[in-house]
Amino acid sequence: MRKQMFVKRSLVVFLTLLFTLSLSAYCMAGMTAKDFVKEAKKAVTEISVVNAKAAIDSGKVQVVLDVRTAKEFKKGHLPKAVNIPRGLLEFKATKKIPNKDAFIICYCKSGGRSCLSTCTLGEMGYKNVKSMAGGWKAWVKAGYPIQ
Repeated sequence: MRKQMFVKRSLVVFLTLLFTLSLSAYCMAGMTAKDFVKEAKKAVTEISVVNAKAAIDSGKVQVVLDVRTAKEFKKGHLPKAVNIPRGLLEFKATKKIPNKDAFIICYCKSGGRSCLSTCTLGEMGYKNVKSMAGGWKAWVKAGYPIQ
């Protein structure tokens, strides 16, 4: 009798979970890149270019992470930046950034990819990651140094 009740409850839990996952997938259908960035911004912390520069200059930041493409990176990047393109982040982050407690500032061209990358790194267990608002464009506009 107990075994039957356990099986029935397990089946109900399984079906509920399956329904929830199906509904979640259905609800996300049709999202645009802009929608994904908007959702990611709810889960991450952004840092202004001014505050990012101050944190980098003070030595508090262990990793300045450029998530643009290798081609974009070669055209210019923040001093001492590490390049892991967003599309390879999940595959390369743990090798290039083994310390999950490191203070990391992510940036891209304008802030969208870095926001998504910051969210992803958080999901991977990195505890102190911020997305630089405005990205590369804002850094250059502020007249800060580049390499």
